[in-house]
Amino acid sequence: MTDPIADMLNRIRNAQAVLKPTVDIPFSKLKFEIAKMLEQQEFVEKVTKRGKGAKKFIRIYLKYINKLPKISGLKRISKPGQRIYLPAEKIKLARGGYGITIISTSKGLMTDKEARRQRIGGEVICEIW
Repeated sequence: MTDPIADMLNRIRNAQAVLKPTVDIPFSKLKFEIAKMLEQQEFVEKVTKRGKGAKKFIRIYLKYINKLPKISGLKRISKPGQRIYLPAEKIKLARGGYGITIISTSKGLMTDKEARRQRIGGEVICEIW
């Protein structure tokens, strides 16, 4: 059983390791939402949807500062074999506030800060810093 979100995070990590300007990821609504969140939090330059039908993919334009990737780390928290759910009170700051934790709530995907502000818990998808 493969984990499409872990695959997406690995593709981003590998592309940044060789300073690629873009990375293409097979399309899914959840992956597109995660990518859009990375764009809002300014971890990546731009996110676009490309292709049609079964050939749809997400193109992520990576961001670098002085040839160093803007994303220094990505970590998958909740895996298909072990889902991790947290109530709003137990959601901690990612890397002491330097990163974001993406949480899947009943009101859609949110960052750790949003989920705490709205007092909603959910499944902890991943951490990005």
